[in-house]
Amino acid sequence: MSQKEHDTAEKNAETARPVAQKRSSLSGNKRRTLLILLDVVCFILAYIVATVLIAVVDEQPVGAWLDTLLLVWPNVLIMLAIVLLGRWALNVYGQVWRYPNVRAYLSLVVSDACSGILALLITYVLQNVTQAEGLFVGFWNSFCTVVLFVLSTLVMRFCYQFLYQQQNMAQKVVIKAEDAADVAPPENGAESGEGHEPRNKIGIAIVGAGQVGCHLADELRANPAAHYRPICFIDNSKDKIGYRVADLKVYAEDEHIFEKLKNLPVQEIFVAIPELDAAESARLIRLYSDAGYKVKRYDFPVWDALSMADPDTQMRRVVRDFRIEDLLGRESLEKKINSGELKTYYKDRVVLVTGGGGSIGSEICRQIAKCKPKKLIILDIYENNAYDIQQELIRKYGDELDLAVEIASVRDVIRLESVFQFYRPQVVFHAAAHKHVPLMEHSGCEAIKNNVMGTYNTANMAEKYGAEKFVLISTDKAVNPTNVMGASKRMCEMVVQCRRDSKTTFAAVRFGNVLGSNGSVIPLFKSQIEMGGPITITDHRIIRYFMTIPEASRLVLLAGSMAKDGELFVLDMGKQVKIIDMAENMIRMMGYTPYKDIDIVEIGLRPGEKLYEELLIKTENLTKTDNNLIFIENDAPLTRAAVEEKIHILLDAVKATEQEIASPAIREAFHRVVPTFHEPEDINSKAGEAQEVREANGGSGPETAANAAVCH
Repeated sequence: MSQKEHDTAEKNAETARPVAQKRSSLSGNKRRTLLILLDVVCFILAYIVATVLIAVVDEQPVGAWLDTLLLVWPNVLIMLAIVLLGRWALNVYGQVWRYPNVRAYLSLVVSDACSGILALLITYVLQNVTQAEGLFVGFWNSFCTVVLFVLSTLVMRFCYQFLYQQQNMAQKVVIKAEDAADVAPPENGAESGEGHEPRNKIGIAIVGAGQVGCHLADELRANPAAHYRPICFIDNSKDKIGYRVADLKVYAEDEHIFEKLKNLPVQEIFVAIPELDAAESARLIRLYSDAGYKVKRYDFPVWDALSMADPDTQMRRVVRDFRIEDLLGRESLEKKINSGELKTYYKDRVVLVTGGGGSIGSEICRQIAKCKPKKLIILDIYENNAYDIQQELIRKYGDELDLAVEIASVRDVIRLESVFQFYRPQVVFHAAAHKHVPLMEHSGCEAIKNNVMGTYNTANMAEKYGAEKFVLISTDKAVNPTNVMGASKRMCEMVVQCRRDSKTTFAAVRFGNVLGSNGSVIPLFKSQIEMGGPITITDHRIIRYFMTIPEASRLVLLAGSMAKDGELFVLDMGKQVKIIDMAENMIRMMGYTPYKDIDIVEIGLRPGEKLYEELLIKTENLTKTDNNLIFIENDAPLTRAAVEEKIHILLDAVKATEQEIASPAIREAFHRVVPTFHEPEDINSKAGEAQEVREANGGSGPETAANAAVCH
C-alpha cells in the first residue's frame, strides 16, 4: 500500500467518525429500563414454558396446568422480584452489553443462581407457614424457570452484541450516488468472511494470536469509531495455525505469508505481542515494512515507573507506531528502579533544576512533580522552553504543585546567588549546559563559560546556601574526550568530584546520547524523512550508546537519592547502536523503504567527532550498586586547589582569545587541564581494533568490522 493510498484511507476513516456518531441511540437509563422490561418478559415466558414442560412430562391435562398458571402468579412475582434484585445487587444492569466480557456474564449467572436458591427457600418457608396448597410453585417448576430464564437472557444478550457488531461493520458512512458500492468486493482467492471490507476501514493483520491479540481484535470490532478492521492473525504456534481465533483465520509466518496477504484486504500490520524484545521488534519491522506494509504496535503508550508505583494508576494498551526506543537492544532501565524510594526521598523537599526547560531538565521536572515536592524551581536562560514546561505542569497539577520559574544564566553569579538565597533549595539538579559538539568546537570559549564556569558557580551556591545534594548531568563524551564539549564536561566532573569535604553531597551522572533530545540525531532524521530525504549521516561506521529521555532523567533522580560522597555514577547501557541501522529502522517505521523511497547519504565526520564512544564500564575501577545496571567510577578526585588551578588556565585562555571568533588556544588549554583529552584522528585511526566496534558488528575482528562498515 502506497503512502498516498494510506493517507486517503486515513482521511476516509476520519470522515466516517462523525457520521457514525450521529446514529440515534437510547440514553443509558432508557436502555437499562428497556433491558429490565425484556428480562421480565423472558422470566414470564420461562415460567410458562417450564410449567408446560412439566405438565407434559407428568401427563397432566391442559386444564390442570392452566389452573396452575392462574393460581401461583403471586409466587411468580415474588420469584421475579428476588431475581431482579439479585441482578441489581451484582450490578448486572450497570454493564454495557454492547461490550461485555467474561466478568459480566459470570455476574449474571452467579446472581441468578443465588437468587434462585433464595427464591426456593422463601417459597418453601411460605408454603409451610401458610399451609396453602396450590398457591406456590413446585421445586422443579421453580428450578426449570430459573434455568430457562438464565439461558434466554444470555441468548438475548449474545444476539444483541452480535447484531450490534454486525451493524457497525456493515454501516455505510458516505451516502453518495458515486459511492453506492460502500462495501468493496472480495479480492481473488479471499476466504469467505474475510474479503468484504467497508471502504472507510483499513484492513489489518494482527501478529500474535494470543490473549493480547484477541483483545485487540475484539476492541476494534466492537468500537464503531475504529477505522481499522481485523482481517486475520499471523502466528508461529502450531496449535493455532490453520484454525480460527476470535473468528479470524490464523496464518503461519512463513515464506508464503505475503502471497496470502496479497489475496486479503490487509493494508497494515499490528504487532500484539507482549514483552517484545528489541531484536524481535527490529526483525518484524524489517520483514513487513520491506514488503510494503506499515507496522504498528499494540502496547502500553509509555513505561512510567513513578506512575506505575501509584496504586491508582491504570495503564491501558493502545495502538501506536513503533518507536526507536523499542530497538535499543536492552530492557528499559526504568523497570529496574525502585520508584517508591524515589517518591519517598523527594517528597516535601525544595528542588531546583538548572536548564529545567531543556530535554533532560524538563523531564526531571516532570518526574520530580510526581514525587510531591515541597517546592520545584525551574531555572533556565531560554524563556520559551521554561514557559512550556511551566504551563504543562500547571495544567497537570494546578495548585497541588508549588512551582516557581526563574529566568537566569548559570554564568551570572549575582543572579544565581539571589535565586539560591531566596529559595534555599535542598536538592539541585544541574542540567544547564551547551552540548552540541560541532558548535562547541567553533565556540570553545562558550563551553568554558557555560559548562565549566556554570557548574562551578552553581556548585559554589549550593555549598554556600546549604543544599543537601547536588547532581551534575554528564555524558559519555567525557570519557577520553576528542572534542571541546566532551573535555568541558570532564572538567565539570572534576569540579564536582573535588568537593568530598563539603557538607553538601555532590554527585555526577554519566550516560550516553539521549533519544529525541534537542539537537540529537533522531529529530534530525525524522525531519529529513518527512521532507522526502535523503537522511544524512556523517559516517557509516559510527556507533553510539543511546538511552531514552525518561531513562536518563530517572537515573539522575536515582543518583540524587543514592549519592553519599562525590560519586560518579555510570550506567551499563548495553551494546552501542549503529547509526546506519537506526536510520534504516526509522525509515521503515515511518512507512518507507530504505534506499528506495528514502536514500541515506554519507557527508563526512564533523570536527571533534569520533567513530565510537568508549565503553563506560570497561575499567576495573568500578563499584556495583544495588542496581545491576548502575556502577560507581572510582576515580581518585583532585584537590580543590588543583581544580582551581585548572579553571584559571581555562579562564586565561578565554581572556587571551576574547577578541577572536574561534581560537586553537582553547583546545590547547583543554589539553593542559584534561589529561585524557585526545585528537579525534588518534581514536578514529584505531576504530577497527576497538572492542566497542567489534561488538557492534557482531563480534567480528578488525578486518571484518572494517569491511562491514563500508558494505552500505
